[in-house]
Amino acid sequence: MMFRVLSTHLFLNQRLHPGLLDLAGRSGAEGAEIFAARQHFDYTSREHVAELGAWFRSGNLKPFSLHAPLYPDREMGRDGAPSVNLLHPDKSRRIDAMDEIKRALESAEHIPFRFLVIHLGDRSDMWSPRSIEYALTALEHLGAFARPLGVHLLVENILSEPTSPEHLQLILQMGHLDDVGICLDLGHAHINPGVQEAIGVLGDRIASLHVHDNHGAKDEHLWPGDGTIHWPEVKEALKSLAKPPAAVLEIAHGSDGSPPSLSARMEQAYASLV
Repeated sequence: MMFRVLSTHLFLNQRLHPGLLDLAGRSGAEGAEIFAARQHFDYTSREHVAELGAWFRSGNLKPFSLHAPLYPDREMGRDGAPSVNLLHPDKSRRIDAMDEIKRALESAEHIPFRFLVIHLGDRSDMWSPRSIEYALTALEHLGAFARPLGVHLLVENILSEPTSPEHLQLILQMGHLDDVGICLDLGHAHINPGVQEAIGVLGDRIASLHVHDNHGAKDEHLWPGDGTIHWPEVKEALKSLAKPPAAVLEIAHGSDGSPPSLSARMEQAYASLV
């Protein structure tokens, strides 16, 4: 059976607090993926990290994974803050990106999540030999930082050339990074190159899935069934994997996350995969 996880991305416009985690657990999630955005989860605040750590120690919901920050500010870059880009051509920007991710990783001292989900670069990044060099440097550096904390890295396919399934597989193979896995984003794969093809390329490196839907052109983060992904085909393709990956629902914030409907929507979404 797939481990059922809810990403707190659904509540991104709110401060993450125990009440929201309680809601996720009551609605059928077994674990949580915490989305590291400072306005939502302020990983630089000892008080906020301690509050959530205490809740996880006393509750049944498991801290499954942390999604690495995409921006270092509270406005998601809207006020001009640069993105957290591990593949940026400017070395100082790459160092800043690694430092920001390490700040978030330090929260594992109090919130014992198993995985860190990483974006290698931005959507606009192009593929080049430098992509491999920068990606390997980042993954080796962050892996060395994460290992003593008991955290494993997962790289996600975003809508960019360096993170196509083929290029992610190449990066990990060239670096002999056998301990780095894949978070396969099904919505991104649906846009390009196709979910079944992505599963075929990445295979048993897939440790978790970001589960959401779209209409094949835009990254909408809809509930499964609200877009054009053919879920019976996805379910069949996943049977080829040696071990079922965790199913992490990553739905757009504000998308029908109210208590009366959340449980039913989550149950329907997980049923589309098992």
